[in-house]
Amino acid sequence: MATVLFCPITFNLAEVTRAIEVARALDSRHDAVFMGYETDFAHLITEAGFDHRACEPGFTPAERDQALRYDQGRSLRSPYTRSLVSARVAVERTLIRTTDAAVVVNGTNPTSMISARAEGVPLVYPVPFALTRPHVEQTRRLGLVRGGSRSAPLLDRAATGALRWAYNHAPLAPRAFAHVAKRNGVRPLRTVVSLLEADRNLLTVMPWELDGYVLPAGYERVGPIFAHLDAPLPPIVEELAARDEPLVYLGLGSSASRELTLAAARQLGALPVNVIAPVRHYLRDGDSLPGNVHVTDLLPAHRLGGLVDAAVLHGGQGTVQTACAAGIPFVGMGLQPEQVWNVDQCVKQGNALALAPKQAGTPALADAVRRVLADPGMRAAAERVRDAYADEDGAAASARIIDRLIDSGRPRRVVRAESS
Repeated sequence: MATVLFCPITFNLAEVTRAIEVARALDSRHDAVFMGYETDFAHLITEAGFDHRACEPGFTPAERDQALRYDQGRSLRSPYTRSLVSARVAVERTLIRTTDAAVVVNGTNPTSMISARAEGVPLVYPVPFALTRPHVEQTRRLGLVRGGSRSAPLLDRAATGALRWAYNHAPLAPRAFAHVAKRNGVRPLRTVVSLLEADRNLLTVMPWELDGYVLPAGYERVGPIFAHLDAPLPPIVEELAARDEPLVYLGLGSSASRELTLAAARQLGALPVNVIAPVRHYLRDGDSLPGNVHVTDLLPAHRLGGLVDAAVLHGGQGTVQTACAAGIPFVGMGLQPEQVWNVDQCVKQGNALALAPKQAGTPALADAVRRVLADPGMRAAAERVRDAYADEDGAAASARIIDRLIDSGRPRRVVRAESS
């Protein structure tokens, strides 16, 4: 028996649910322990029956917003100060020792890159392919400049080249990571990619997303991993599905905004459809939505197949993969490059249309939803993608890799604690 320590960012829904799926798939011989600094989605961990250790220091609301903007590439300012990074690494190293963790599973918690290595524990990272090192190194155009102008392809290629250099070579990681890593006896983390690359990087994608790419050592495909919330569908879903009007799912994950939510809901309100929208966490008291938009808390979206006719999504990988596995064609509005990639991969498969987030409050969104509902080709493509997903189990594949790491029994090489 061994302990596997999961370290997801607990204010990010996709990271929490991805970790839960992998933990569920572990061999019953092993124990899963979770840690996290925020409380937003920590309840999902305990509701799934896992041991959750609430840790400090957490982010203030302002720091959390700053962390999200930094993660999405919308800001170069980071809340990861020297004192915060140092404190978190100390907490994580202590937890690794007290639980005697044999493997650490990262969930985009950047301090895990220091703490696991300082404790000599294998670090595993189930992660989307977009914006990984091989993706950035080998993609000629990352879609940073979009549009139909004649200059857009050249500008996008230039922007991709600039990002590639900055990502892999420029010292853009918050300075705190290099300082704290050095004080913990770990190679300094200076570049963006150094904050995102574990010992084993498990790509949570379909085979066609890797067409034309060569994966370096330390990278392998495991397949999609998305939430299977253990809860019944709200009765309103089946009530709406039984009506004559089409049913549309509005899924915006945890990285969208109140403004985008309201804009999209109002456009959908102008259509002769019903909308099921688990977006309550974005709304404030007094927000007014159209009468055909039915707001709920988070729901088990993997059970919507056969009930929902189309979806409008923000482009997060978990949300996109859930729609794909359920056979639901969708309109995607990627909020940052990784989400744009997720949507574009489905556009190529024929089961999605792509819009820019700024179009959420325009008739373009309503027009796109009409097209998805009316196009039998998109429905057929969604069914074909659904059938392909039925043969995939990224959580089980990840668990097998973790199991092999545990069974390999590598002795732990503990690096010195941070010096004062």
